[in-house]
Amino acid sequence: MKKMTAGAITILLLLSVGVLFFFNKNSGASTTSESEDAKRVELYNGEVVEYSDQDLKKKLTDIQYEVTQEDGTEKAFDNDYWDNKEEGIYVDILSGDPLFSSTDKYKSGTGWPSFTKPILEGNITTKDDPGIFGMRTEVRSKQGDNHLGHVFEDGPEPTGLRYCMNSAAMEFIPKQEMKKRGYREFLYLFEEEG
Repeated sequence: MKKMTAGAITILLLLSVGVLFFFNKNSGASTTSESEDAKRVELYNGEVVEYSDQDLKKKLTDIQYEVTQEDGTEKAFDNDYWDNKEEGIYVDILSGDPLFSSTDKYKSGTGWPSFTKPILEGNITTKDDPGIFGMRTEVRSKQGDNHLGHVFEDGPEPTGLRYCMNSAAMEFIPKQEMKKRGYREFLYLFEEEG
């Protein structure tokens, strides 16, 4: 048998690795575990819950799933909170983290609930969101990692911001239910000044 050159040996080894990789990839073997595919959410009460995609589809309505998990947008003027005038707070649909207060809500004329600021900056994250109309700033819930909407610099004073949110990404907690639901610490938002 003739001696193989170093180059031929290298080619054979690379081919062998490639064949093994191909068969492993196509055999259904997965290098990621089931838990890596799960969405890990820290709830407002401190518990941690993991949701598979199937769990999320069962827990959320179709529009809630589309908005929060697929970065969708609900219809303007055809959503639960665009014209809600009741006192209370808006919390993340999955984590329950307080996001916005009715005290900062205003009528923007857009058909979506709009706020001048979040209750706690630490409960949201923002990131650049390039689109066909230019760069926008996406707003997501920090613990739930849900798409909430976008923030624009065309709002009223005192912030000049318009947090244009999707109703489907939030749950509204009326003021009279806040204490019972564990949001007592935010009742200060509704105290009369003076």
